[in-house]
Amino acid sequence: MFEFKKTSHQLRQRIFFRVLVAAVLACVLLGILGVRLWYLQVVRYEGFAARADQNRIAVIPITPRRGEILDRNGEVLARNYRDYTLSVVPASLGEPVDDMLNRVGELVELSPRDRRRFKQNAAQNSRYSEILLRNNLSDDEAAWFAAHAFKFPGVTLQARWVREYPHGESAAHVLGYVGRISEGDQQRLEETGQTGNYRGTQVIGKKGIEKTWEKTLHGRTGIEEVEVAASGRPVRTLSRVDPVPGASLRLSLDIGLQKMAEGLFAGRRGALVAIEPSTGEVLAFVSAPSFDPNLFIDGIDVENWRKLNDSPDHPLINRPLYGTYPIGSTYKPFVALAALETGKRKATDRISDPGYFEFGGQRFRNAGGAVYGSTDMHRALVVSSDTYFYSLGPEIGVDNLHDFMKQFGFGQHTGIDLDGERQGILPSTEWKRKAYRKPAQQRWYAGESISVAVGQGYNSFTVLQLAHATAVLASNGIVRPPHLVTQTLSPHDPEIEQPVRIDAKLIPLKQANVDVVKQALVDVVRQGTARRAFAGAAYQAAGKTGTAQVFSLRGAKYNANAIDERLRDHALFMSYAPAENPKIAVALIVENAGWGGSVAAPIVRKVFDYWLVERGQMQ
Repeated sequence: MFEFKKTSHQLRQRIFFRVLVAAVLACVLLGILGVRLWYLQVVRYEGFAARADQNRIAVIPITPRRGEILDRNGEVLARNYRDYTLSVVPASLGEPVDDMLNRVGELVELSPRDRRRFKQNAAQNSRYSEILLRNNLSDDEAAWFAAHAFKFPGVTLQARWVREYPHGESAAHVLGYVGRISEGDQQRLEETGQTGNYRGTQVIGKKGIEKTWEKTLHGRTGIEEVEVAASGRPVRTLSRVDPVPGASLRLSLDIGLQKMAEGLFAGRRGALVAIEPSTGEVLAFVSAPSFDPNLFIDGIDVENWRKLNDSPDHPLINRPLYGTYPIGSTYKPFVALAALETGKRKATDRISDPGYFEFGGQRFRNAGGAVYGSTDMHRALVVSSDTYFYSLGPEIGVDNLHDFMKQFGFGQHTGIDLDGERQGILPSTEWKRKAYRKPAQQRWYAGESISVAVGQGYNSFTVLQLAHATAVLASNGIVRPPHLVTQTLSPHDPEIEQPVRIDAKLIPLKQANVDVVKQALVDVVRQGTARRAFAGAAYQAAGKTGTAQVFSLRGAKYNANAIDERLRDHALFMSYAPAENPKIAVALIVENAGWGGSVAAPIVRKVFDYWLVERGQMQ
């Protein structure tokens, strides 16, 4: 009996001990859990709350509408329209790409070009990049795909703004184009701290005004915070910051004049720039042949790219801005003015022109072997005597000529609001020392100044520079940088215009010397090398023809029919009108077309007739 009571007591003690240990253990575990809960809900509250919001809230960028580009009269040159697109993130696909393409193709039409372009872009970008599959979906196609979108993870239906150039090839080199943001573009955005403003944006300005005025045209990206369910389905909008549309731009370009001038090239290669001398505004900017910028918006296909890139006519090159040429006799008015301003020769001084200029035992002949006899500066410009200007080269000297011509913008960046302008070559003794490595080549020889004085030799200028210099001469030495954008238009109220300020400066010239040259240019049109082109004009123009040699004949007689077409001389003309009160200044080159008087001058006559007579700009 006693033993039983003792055993029962021990058993109760063991049970009590076990219960006590379990209670202590439970309290410890509850304490640990309580501490952990306190740590998670108090100490780490802010961090976890933010992460929870990130899972719960989707931040969606809202792409701003790109600003439009208008001509001087309000004609739209670049605009936007709404478009439905299908985009794919390859990393999010749950199946092979070809299977996805086949299944999507059952709902919306996918052409072989769409498939090919998608695969090319996918190969060139990260698997996590959004790749365009199809654009320009109809409303029916968009609605049909939206109803079945849950079957296609990684494929997104989107509405976007699409750029359009309604005039096609006209003014393409001015406007440029937009294209998909490349890795290089992305890197530049990161370097300039603009990445955030391009979230959700797929395109960026690549060339022309679209590139140089990208910041103004793009606008500011908006943000929408959306609460989403665990499945990713939007539940409600929490907040929204509306995007700010890009500002529109008004150009000085006149699309009517632009198209008319482009048509005058009729399949020829060349460039033309027309400037309003009193403002520096560019009225026309022709690069022939041209291209259709609409091809580049979503990435140009291989076939069209090859046609453009492999063409011997190089339609993608911006000839007025990037092409550099010897400008021949159109350089002579400025050489004559340099001679007067430096005091190397008076306008009344006469030289004998036997048809050639002899220097160092070598004869430099007039074009066509012409002989002009006793010639002063006025006659030399009117008949385009090479001998007269050959003789000026060594007298003025290349360095004096360089310093004078630099003021007119030759061999300099004009500062036009387009990207990619070439400087060209305005030779000097210093330039030659830097351009060549061998000491014998670095030396400037007096004979080299002879060809430079007639616009040949090392001279290499853009048509834009020649047009700018012509406008400066027409303005009696007032330098107004050429420009295209004249106003920015408020995205909220198009009636609010912000003019673009252009500063002018004056070249210190003697007006009497300027008058000598300008009177000679009037007589070039009245009775000289451009008289036939301007016969019967309703206004008085002033100008100078030019023919620039492409390659040396080494003393042989020039015969256009005996040499390859692309080795024939370039035809040039620089002019302004009306002579007494210039409203327009033009320079152009027609590549490999021969004489400036017979090819280039008639083009300018038609440009002047259109602008001054048909459009009533003479007053």
